[in-house]
Parts: sequence; C-alpha cells; structure tokens
Amino acid sequence: MRLKHLALSAFFVACAAPSLRAEYVVLRSGQRLPVTGYQILGDKYHLQMKGGTVEVPAEQVLAIEPEEVFTPVPPVEVSQEPFGELIRAAAKRYGVDADLITSVIAAESNFNPKAISRRDARGLMQLLPTTATRLGVKNILDPQENIDAGTRYLSGLLLLYKNDLALALAAYNAGPERVQRYGQRVPPFAETLSYVRRVRQTYDQRKSSGSLAADKPPRRAAPVTATASTPAGRF
Repeated sequence: MRLKHLALSAFFVACAAPSLRAEYVVLRSGQRLPVTGYQILGDKYHLQMKGGTVEVPAEQVLAIEPEEVFTPVPPVEVSQEPFGELIRAAAKRYGVDADLITSVIAAESNFNPKAISRRDARGLMQLLPTTATRLGVKNILDPQENIDAGTRYLSGLLLLYKNDLALALAAYNAGPERVQRYGQRVPPFAETLSYVRRVRQTYDQRKSSGSLAADKPPRRAAPVTATASTPAGRF
C-alpha cells in the first residue's frame, strides 16, 4: 500500500509541476511561444520561459505542442482581427500585404498595443524608440502610428532585399547591419531563426487557407528605404 501511495503521490506531483521538455504554446493569433513548462492557474496559463514567466488567458491558448510539431492555426480575416482597419490602411499606403503585416504583429506583440520588450522595443510592431523617432513617430504606443511606421519600415526592408521575405524579416528582427555582416543571409541567432520561421508559417497558413486581404495593392517603393546602417531590430 505504501508503494502504491508513493506512486500516486509522484504522479500528482508530476502533473502539477511544469514540464521540463521544450514545447510550444500555440495561441489563436498564430503565435507560438517556446516554453519549458506550464501550469493552469484559474483561467490563465502560467508559462515558464527562458528568462522568466508569463501569464496568458486560457481562452487564447489553442494548443500545446512538442517542439518542431506544428498544427495549422485557423486564420482570421484581417478585417475581423484587432486593428484590422489600421492594418488595411497601412497595407494600401505602403504596398505591403495586409496578411504579412498581421503575421508580423502576431509574432511581435500578439496584438498588445502596450507591449514593451526587454530590449525596449514597443507597441504592436515592436519598434525601437530610435527607429520610431527616425520614422517621425510621436507616440510609439499609439496603434495607428505604430502600425503605420512599422509597415513603412517593413516596406523599406522588402525593397532593400528585393522582396526576399526571409531576409526582410531577419532584418526586422535583428537589424539590416547584421544581415549584411553574415553575407546577406539570415543571421544564425536562435531568436531570429525562430522569428522568421514563425512569421512565415503564420503568413503561409493565411495564404493557403484563402485568408486574403481585400484590395491588396502591388508592391511599390517605400517612401523611406532601410539601409545597412539602419539601427538594429532587437539586439
């Protein structure tokens, strides 16, 4: 009986304790958060991540998957998502696919306009203050200004890299000078590699499911072109 009791105790402790293996918490927005453990506390998930913990409402969690196993996330039309009209307006203004802008926002801030990273990137599209100032942003946390400037910057990167999406996303995350430093390739940083993969997966899922933004304009030159001397993205 004692052995049975110990076995049951160990079982319940294991269930209550966070998992030690790497897993992804898949959010309804399409964002995947790499976690080393998680617990359900009331109506929230308490996630253990590298560098700390974070709480996410349970209703936002679509699935929990082992590392490198991905289940397609049902996309939502841009017009039905938070800030959809602002995204569509910026897409028309700078010639960037609205689905791509949405995918970047999902990965950057999960649609939280007040998000501030540990590297001081801010807002929906996680602009660094220096980049925001260069783009004429007055209130970096204002959704309209943030989306407009972030899309403008992304458009410049797409122009700089001749619509090479992987390089543009890598430069958005790590900075154009780092892409240049590694011979115009995606820098071999775990965060950047994961970022490029996540954004492209979300973007590809939206396209393959037919979640296309209406009135999508052709690519055109951005008013401001990013250069290799542009301030770094997140490093």
